[in-house]
Order: sequence, then structure tokens, then C-alpha cells
Amino acid sequence: MGQQKPPYIADLQYVVRSDVGMRRAMNQDSTSVVLAEDDQAWTMRGHVFMVADGMGAHAAGELASKLAVDNLPHLYNHDRELAAPQALEKALLDTNGEIHRRGLANLDFRAMGTTASVLVLFPQGALIGHVGDSRIYRLRGQQLEQLTFDHSLQWELRSLKIITEGSDSYKSVPKNVITRSLGPNSNVAVDLEGPFPLEIGDTFLLCSDGLSGQIEDREIGSLLAHLPPEEAATVLVDLANLRGGPDNITLVVVQVNGPGLATLGPGGGRRATGRSRDADGGSLAAWVVLGVCWLLAGVLWLADQFGPAILFAVVGVVAGAWGLILRFRNCVPAEKSVSQTDKLGNAPYVTTACSAENEFVQTLATILRELREAAVEAGWQVRWNDFEHLCAKAETASQAGDNPSAVRSYAQGISFMMHELRNQQNRRPGDSAVDL
Repeated sequence: MGQQKPPYIADLQYVVRSDVGMRRAMNQDSTSVVLAEDDQAWTMRGHVFMVADGMGAHAAGELASKLAVDNLPHLYNHDRELAAPQALEKALLDTNGEIHRRGLANLDFRAMGTTASVLVLFPQGALIGHVGDSRIYRLRGQQLEQLTFDHSLQWELRSLKIITEGSDSYKSVPKNVITRSLGPNSNVAVDLEGPFPLEIGDTFLLCSDGLSGQIEDREIGSLLAHLPPEEAATVLVDLANLRGGPDNITLVVVQVNGPGLATLGPGGGRRATGRSRDADGGSLAAWVVLGVCWLLAGVLWLADQFGPAILFAVVGVVAGAWGLILRFRNCVPAEKSVSQTDKLGNAPYVTTACSAENEFVQTLATILRELREAAVEAGWQVRWNDFEHLCAKAETASQAGDNPSAVRSYAQGISFMMHELRNQQNRRPGDSAVDL
């Protein structure tokens, strides 16, 4: 018999997926999973999961994200004398310095950058370090929580109460303009969140915006809630690709499956240097927003778009004023005890109920119907008996009002058909799609 795994390994399940998408020539996303190798490593540092989404011309983005996932886990585990929150923040800052240094050394890599979203599971719970607009979610029961703040122009302006979600000004702000990343500058403000207590059944999702930009939170939550992690990861990538796949799609699903990981809450009273994003991070964000808004205002002014140009200029002034207020307001002491504050940060930032509603079931049914029509029209070689069996199961469950079962069967049908689509290019003319 093999050696029995320790509970902090045996009670853990995780899945990693990364896909180039439908419109990109290369994948600039990177991931890292580093599990605790012994009891001491588990107690001091725990398991590390990371997603990084690189940005830059040529291969710069790919290099930046690779540097991030290669350096950060090593740096985090290296400084054992530091408490976990301190070590995670320092690792992110040192990784930023290394990427910035590499960028300065080569003109082709100048100003390269990457997002970095890091999840640490250790005896005190779940700890998060974050820079950029990749995301970390937690599903507990039927509730999905976004535990990271998007460092995007849109979110920063909303946080500063300059614009409101759903307004015309909100819709006019580009979604893909990020205000923080590792690499472009010598300094960066890091968000720390948690530790969050862990319960059996908790499921975490780390993902790049290639996923979150194409799939709504309620859809993400419903698929995570009603599918095993392996199947949920597959159908999430497939669904993002079916909706255009404009960017690389990367995700890590992490699930707590037993008491070896579960904890009642944070503890230990360790010292942490993490600061609320309303202080240093908020001040830096305000200055970034000021710069971006004035840049957009200048471009729009030169394009004779005077109204929007004035709007962005005013928004920039307000952001600058808010930055000055935050700069001189001592929101949180530089050093504080985790046990005294319960947790670092302000998460969750978005909470979404994600039960399997009729609307989502019908959305999946429509996707499956359109896939069938496309396959017939294109003359795909498909294992139709298997496909029709999945469709029949889904329709039966839907008619019976068993929405969770319907979601599972429809999702399995979508992934089955996407698998068949990918197989088309591997089949030679005359090959049969019938199983032997």
C-alpha cells in the first residue's frame, strides 16, 4: 500500500485550465500551483495557487506572467521568519521589482507587465494577494463572492464615487484599462485579503479576464455549484470560447473536500503589514486614474470630441483631489495584528446568488441547440447517439423542474460537442466518428 497522504493534501482538489482562446496567436497567461511538501511547510506557508495575465508587445506579456509565477511562490516560501501575510506582500513586491528590472534591460520588454492573483490555503484559512484585474472568487453554498478588487479604470472610478455602475459615463469607460500591474513601475500597491475561514465544500476560482469578461458571475457560480471541479473547469473554458474567446482563458478551481483544510477562522495573532486598499492603494489608484483620464481627454480633444474630453478632464481633477485626501488620511496603521482586525482588506466586493434558475437552463439549452445546428450544417462527424442521450437527459430534467440536473446535463452536452469540434481537424477524410 502507498503512503497515506496528510489530510491537508487528501482533502484538497484542484483543477488547472489554460486556453489560448479564439483570437490570440499566443497564450500570455500563466499559472502556478505549489503544494506544501510537509507538515512544517503547511503550518508556515500552506498551499499556493496563482494566475497571472501578461501584457506587452511581442512576447513581453508571456515573459512577464512566466516570471511572476516562477518567482513569487519561491520568494513567498523563502522568508520563513515572516508571517504569511507579510511574506506574501513582500513576495509580490519583490516579483514586481524583478519584472521591472528585466523590462529595463531589453527595449523589446520595456513596460511589460502582468496581473497577479494569489490564493494561499493554510491553517488560518484562505489568504489572498492581488494586483490587476484577474479575479478570485469563493463559492459557498449557493453564493458566489468576488474576493478581489478589479484594478481597472472602471472599478477605480466607481470606488471613488465619480461614476455609478450602469450610468452612461460608466459605460463609456473602457473595461480593459487597468490601473495596477506587476512590472511597468518600480513600485506597486498590493491588496491583501483575508484570512477567510474555510468550510468543507468551499470552492475557489482564480481566473484571468478572458473568462470573467465572457461569463456572468451568476453563470460561473451555477456551474461551479452543480458540476464537479473537473467538469466545471472544462465547460467554463468552452463557454468563454463559444462567446468569442477574444482573450486567453485561464482558471484554477480549488475545492475544500474535508476537515483537513477546514478551519473555524483566522488565528495565531501574527503580525501583518497588509494595508487597506483605501489607504496607500487607493491613493495610488487615484493618481493613476488622474493620468489615464487626462490622457483620454487629450486624445478625445484632438479628435474634436470636446464633450467627452471635458468629462474625462473633470473626472481626472476629482480623482486627483481624492488622491490628496487619501494621501494625508491615516486610515489604517502600517502594522496591525490579524487577530485584532479579523481579516485584511474589504472583501467581498461583489456577492451573487447563483442557484440554477430557469433562465440559465434555457441559455444552456439554446447554446446546445445552436451547436447541433452548426454541426449539421458543417457536416461534422459527431457521435450523435452519445450527444442525443445527453440532450434527452437535460430536457427530461428541465421538464421535471430539476434545474441542477438540467444544468449538469446541458453543460456536459456543450463540452461533448466542443470536444467533437476540436477533433474535426484531427480526422482524415473518410474517418468514422462511431465508437468501436
